Amino acid sequence: MKKLPYFLTLIILLSTVFGSAPAKAQWSPQAKGAVIGGLGGAAAGAIINKRNRAVGGVVGGVAGGAIGYGVGKHIDNKNKEKARIAAANRAAAAREAEYRRELARKQNAVLAANRTQTTAGVPANSLTASAALPGAVAAPMASNAAFLPNPHYGDASKPYSTEEIRRKSW
Repeated sequence: MKKLPYFLTLIILLSTVFGSAPAKAQWSPQAKGAVIGGLGGAAAGAIINKRNRAVGGVVGGVAGGAIGYGVGKHIDNKNKEKARIAAANRAAAAREAEYRRELARKQNAVLAANRTQTTAGVPANSLTASAALPGAVAAPMASNAAFLPNPHYGDASKPYSTEEIRRKSW
């Protein structure tokens, strides 16, 4: 019956340390690992060393605390690596979105410039004159009707990234 007060004291201590919601202490993974490992090691050391339970508990607590700290450090390093990778992915996505917005701005500027060109001196039956008529659907320019420009010029991930090529549209 001598063990019952120690056991109840341990339960009360653990419940106040880990169960206190209003305190909301921010424990690092290393601290959590060290505390849990130390308590587990102390209990295991006291059980294993039957001749001198106090020495067994201290030795087991120190060893368990060190092992628990190492496990917590490993967990913390894994969390930091995940956060670093996520930040790099967010930065790459932001760069890609900015690149696409810039391409869309350039394309809109080219389309606006093509729409504002004057059609003076252009025969009425040409492709460019049909866009100037009210209610007519805009058609491609006659000069670019046979070839498409390379939209991936300079993009190393696409074929022919460094050559300025045009390909037939048929």
